[in-house]
Amino acid sequence: MTTLLLSDLHLPNTPSPLREGFLRFLHGPAAKADAIYLLGDIFEYWIGDDVGIAEYAAEVASLRALSEAGVRLYFMRGNRDFLLGPGFAKATRGRLLPDPSVIEFDGLRALLGHGDLWCTGDKAYQRWRRFSRNRLAQWLFLQLPIERRRAIAGDLRGKSREHKRYKPEDIMDVDPEVIVRTMREHGVARLIHGHTHRPADHQLRVGNHRAQRIVLADWREDRMEYLVAEDGQLRRVQLPPAG
Repeated sequence: MTTLLLSDLHLPNTPSPLREGFLRFLHGPAAKADAIYLLGDIFEYWIGDDVGIAEYAAEVASLRALSEAGVRLYFMRGNRDFLLGPGFAKATRGRLLPDPSVIEFDGLRALLGHGDLWCTGDKAYQRWRRFSRNRLAQWLFLQLPIERRRAIAGDLRGKSREHKRYKPEDIMDVDPEVIVRTMREHGVARLIHGHTHRPADHQLRVGNHRAQRIVLADWREDRMEYLVAEDGQLRRVQLPPAG
């Protein structure tokens, strides 16, 4: 059994090498997999299923084709695409997972999450996260005209970039104590997440047991990486360049 995990592609809604790379991934390695987990921020922003499904028509069609061919698709919302909804799940024939979720695949058991939930040092962001996940706030946003939603999303992205310039690096990473406590609560020795754009394999201890935290790589034009779970092992793989 082969399972692929990836996150933080940040695909724009205009043509780009990232989108071309994702389509190559879907038509290549993904087509040979048994299951794929997309752990959030696959899209740069998602202002509603009514808009995103059309803007990302090629990606949605390719995902649906994979699902119809028997590849199991699982999605987790990120901090950029937290409005992924049932329309997207229906269009791709994938399944939206709660964040976090304990998953077992190919003899491995892991807690999967986007990762932003555990960046508890960034108090301002956690307040925004709670607000943005509020169902009433989401419903009200989705009633706005499309161009108004697009303008708000663009303004939020700009403010986020500006705020990051002045935030200490450590508060934008996960809190180690929260990670250990979360893993203990879920009874896992392995955690896989994205969000922080700091790909690494961390060895730690949860109680008296060895544990592992794997941070997925964010995608860049020169680095399109995904995690492969196969034969009880995990390995990072780079998507080969086009051609």
